[in-house]
Amino acid sequence: MPIKYVRSLTGRRRTTTANRHLGFALAFVAGATNAGGFLAVHQYTSHMTGIVSSMADNSVLGAYDLMLGGAGALLSFLVGAACSAAMVNYSRRRRMHSEFAVPLLVEAFLLICFGFLGAQLSTVDGLFVSVTVMLLCFIMGLQNAVITKISKAEIRTTHITGIITDIGIELGKLFYWNAASTSTHPKVLANRTRLKILILLALNFFFGGVMGAFGFKHIGYISTVPLAMVLVTLAIVPAFDDVRLFVRRVMRK
Repeated sequence: MPIKYVRSLTGRRRTTTANRHLGFALAFVAGATNAGGFLAVHQYTSHMTGIVSSMADNSVLGAYDLMLGGAGALLSFLVGAACSAAMVNYSRRRRMHSEFAVPLLVEAFLLICFGFLGAQLSTVDGLFVSVTVMLLCFIMGLQNAVITKISKAEIRTTHITGIITDIGIELGKLFYWNAASTSTHPKVLANRTRLKILILLALNFFFGGVMGAFGFKHIGYISTVPLAMVLVTLAIVPAFDDVRLFVRRVMRK
């Protein structure tokens, strides 16, 4: 993989193509993490809609322990997104090349921790839920926030509801029968490029989920380590650029 291309994926200078390619890769990672994580903790960790709904249900049913468990997962996702935004803004204020790479490197580190320590962490209680659930929710919040900031909220990778909704909207426009058009009622036209991107995001999430579930089923928690290596590959070049610049500044003093 050419260094220039890798740098463009997570570097400071953004292009539409780089945003899309990064989105596809992160959708795959998110799908794998979410599906593999479900087999590990028996809970999807990127689906905040479902978690909030279950909190409401459990509060009515009197299952307050489960409601608090949902609150712990929700808070972990929220903190992950907040940390991602803080890292990006900190790096941006200092004009670092790795403003978008740093959160992905943190995510990679946490996935490695999950891979090697997941079995032990699953027995450790966190905030109303196990540390593994909190860790996975934090990772999902971290990743979703970084791609949201990169693409200015045009691309999301950790949940499919919005993507499927947008696909439906574009399909509705694609198959709309334009009987006649006037200046006040122009033709309804689908954005075919956007439709293609949305379908690819959904497919990458799905195939990532298949690979994540397959990996966890056959090799367990350690299956997250290859996902971490993917993230490191995506983020390492801008991070190395910053390290190189830092060393140059130190040498000049």
